[in-house]
Amino acid sequence: MDWFVSCWDEASVDFMEQFNPGVYKFASASLTDHALIEKVKQTGRPYILSTGMSTMGQIREAVDKFGTDSLMIAHSTSAYPCPPQELNLKMIDTLSKLYPGTPIGYSGHETGLATTVAAVAMGACFVERHFTLDRAMWGSDHAASVEPQGMQKLVRDIRDVELALGDGIKRVYDSEAGRDEKAAEDAEYRDGRKLIQWERSSIIRPVSWY
Repeated sequence: MDWFVSCWDEASVDFMEQFNPGVYKFASASLTDHALIEKVKQTGRPYILSTGMSTMGQIREAVDKFGTDSLMIAHSTSAYPCPPQELNLKMIDTLSKLYPGTPIGYSGHETGLATTVAAVAMGACFVERHFTLDRAMWGSDHAASVEPQGMQKLVRDIRDVELALGDGIKRVYDSEAGRDEKAAEDAEYRDGRKLIQWERSSIIRPVSWY
């Protein structure tokens, strides 16, 4: 399993380098800590900027200063737990258009799984959710975290969505073959007192309704 780390100061980056982390992930509060971002940039490792509590101006300032090389951006709202009306998932599309070619993801702090799955459907190419063994445990993070069984469901549903998105090119699948021929049985349509019987046909679309 690959892992990544969040450092809150430059000395911690020096300490963590001995463990060869695959990715550095900045907490939302660190988006404006340009000295810390610069320290991580010097390692040459990929890094994630989380955007909770941030204005568009602050996001642009950080990206303009450090560029998009090795950068991933996570849309986020820093409320624990976050109410659905404040998730603002359309920001995923906004960031994707603002920084084409940069991986845009989602860092969620809501309860439930559906909105995280929706984030993937809206274009997030990576997601982050807090993990806990028991959401009833003490502390602000646990209520907005996902338990083991929930994490399994989340991964399953995200994989299903990834498959379901397809490529946007219309095609007729093998599983659809023969559906029109199967409509050979007579069908009836009842509208008030009127009864119309369709004749057997290999194709019944489009249908004129009387």
